[in-house]
This record gives sequence, C-alpha cells and structure tokens, in this order.
Amino acid sequence: MVGVVVGGAGAFGRKHLDALSQIDDAHVVGIVDPVADLATEAAETFGVDRTFADLDAALALDECEAVILTSPTPMHAAQAIRCMDAGKHVEVEIPVADTWPDCQAVLEKQRSTGLVCMVGHTRRYNPSHQWVRRRIEAGDFTIQHMDVQTFFFRRTNTNALGLPRSWTDHLLWHHSAHTIDLFQYMTGERVVASNVMQGPKHEDLGIAMDMSIQLQTESGILCTLALSFNNDGPLGTFFRYIGDTGTYIARYDDLVDGREEPIDVSGVDVSMNGIELQDRDFLAAVRGGPEPRASIANVFPCYEVIADLERQLREA
Repeated sequence: MVGVVVGGAGAFGRKHLDALSQIDDAHVVGIVDPVADLATEAAETFGVDRTFADLDAALALDECEAVILTSPTPMHAAQAIRCMDAGKHVEVEIPVADTWPDCQAVLEKQRSTGLVCMVGHTRRYNPSHQWVRRRIEAGDFTIQHMDVQTFFFRRTNTNALGLPRSWTDHLLWHHSAHTIDLFQYMTGERVVASNVMQGPKHEDLGIAMDMSIQLQTESGILCTLALSFNNDGPLGTFFRYIGDTGTYIARYDDLVDGREEPIDVSGVDVSMNGIELQDRDFLAAVRGGPEPRASIANVFPCYEVIADLERQLREA
C-alpha cells in the first residue's frame, strides 16, 4: 500500500479521492484543506481517518509517502516544492505553475531530489486519446490538424461545483496547457511556431475571457485552439483530430468519428476514468516503476510554449 495525502477537498480533490478508492494499493492517510467543513465531509464520504488544515502537518506523517495536490493554481509550485523538500513524491494538478520561473523551479527541485513529480495532464490518459495515439503509433493515422474548443461559462469566480473561488482561473496558464501538451504528445513533435490573441478583459475578474491560439510543429502539423469563459452552452474541451485516414472527435473519455459514429474505447485500459489512470501511473512510479507518462520533465515543453505565448501577449 502507498500512503497518500490529498491536498485539497474541492471539486478535483474529490475526483482524485474517488479515483484512489478504485486502486487497491492506494491508502489515503489524510486530507488537507483549510476549510474544515470541506475536509471533514470529504473524509466521511471516502472513509479517511485524518484531516489537516495545513499541508506541513500532513507531510510530517510517517505513513505519507506521496501527495496529490489539488489546491488553487497559484499554490501549486510552492506546495510541490515543499512536498519534495519533505522527501515526498508528488502529483500536482494541472498546471504545475502559473509563471515560467515557478515551472523551472519545480523541474529543478525534481532533478535535485530524484523524487517522482508528476503533473495532472489527464488528456494523456483518457482512453479516447489513447485510442487515437495507438493508431498513430501503428502507422495507421497521421494528424494533419487538431482543432480544439475549450468552452466554459465562468463570468463569476466560481469552481466546477459552483462554489466561490479564492483565486482566479486562467485560460492561458491552465486551460490551454491541456491542449498544448496533448498536441506535442500526440504528434511526437515540438511546437516551433505559435501565435496568440486575446479578447477584452473582464472588468471584475481582470482576465481575458476569450483567447485564440495557433500552433505549428516542425513538420507543419497545425493546431487551432479556441478558448472561452463566455460560452453559454455545452461545457468542456472537444478535440477534433483531422488526419490522413480519418477524423476523430474526443470528448473526455468518449470518442466518435467525423460522422459522429461512436468508437468503443472501453478496452483501451483498465478503466474509463482518465484521472484514475493517471493516479495509477503515479503510484506505479512511486513503487519504483517507470517514469510517469506525465512527469514534470515530459510535460515541460508545454510550459515553454505557454511562456512564449505569455511573452507575445505582454509585448502586443
């Protein structure tokens, strides 16, 4: 059994707690959240004995070998570094940080400690994307263009549960990271050209509510990404893979072809839950297995692209 502390009892903390409950060798030894009622309710729901208001108290547990961080984005980098300083392996939810220097600091800490540090790039694990990747690896499909829509309705500062947030989400550092990483992962190529434009900033939230990103790899493969917090309609991220032998549309763990005919991906992996699959990969690495598919080193090129896009917006 691997002793795991879950840092954060909000929407994504609960997703990880649910995922861990499906993994036989995962033992959640504590939940951390400064909001006592949230931590207590989550502990009761998932049968966890201990809750903590502070991460350092949980890191002091001898039973804690690994930490999964689902705290607010601005805390990710500092908390990941604290975990590694305490000798704990860490999986931090996406994004690893919301500044370029913090991204670099987390990678440097992982390299100096040799501990497992993984980032929650769930799209690498969703069975829908795994199915497409297997076709690519078999030589049966080559991506020509990825067209991606990331649409939410977030005109107030609330989380996925509709609860008030103490921090502000971000289209570039958070939501584009899913697609930028997946694009490079699926094509097996680095982004060599990028462009970004953003719409007006929200007068209260202070962030751009709409964004358009264009990417191109070294061989010329394109990605067009549209992001919005203004969309009053179906929510989420929808990936269209346009290739030389077909078109596929991935919606989380579901996959259809270009004519909306369903594709059975139930046999791709041991679960249809992408978060469970990423947590399994993390725990396998903690037990001495291979480097996680979404290790900080493997996903780092994504953040290099985001840093360049941020520079473009700053200089525009």
